[in-house]
Amino acid sequence: MKEMRHIVFHGNHFIEFYVALPQAAQEKYDYTLVVVRQAERIPKKFFKKVAGTKKLYEIRVEADSNIYRKFCCLDGHKVVVLFNSFHKKSQKTPSRHISKALKLLKEYYAK
Repeated sequence: MKEMRHIVFHGNHFIEFYVALPQAAQEKYDYTLVVVRQAERIPKKFFKKVAGTKKLYEIRVEADSNIYRKFCCLDGHKVVVLFNSFHKKSQKTPSRHISKALKLLKEYYAK
């Protein structure tokens, strides 16, 4: 049996965002996180490196024609560390969300 990835929450950023989501979006997040944990290779539909960064990734969720993004990093091969999330309303990811994620990434590795 292959070893699954572990999901680690850095702070309470994800939980605060998650509990405010509609039920359908929460269910889609749940499904997506199961895929992230269990898939040998995570499909790009759900998981993508953030352009212009070295270690920052985003988990992509679409529910009821809404798009959500969850920033994260990989700590080794089997740990996914979750940072901040946001509801994506435009084609381009707002720089303030990327800046916050990079700050949380730096904070995580400084521990």
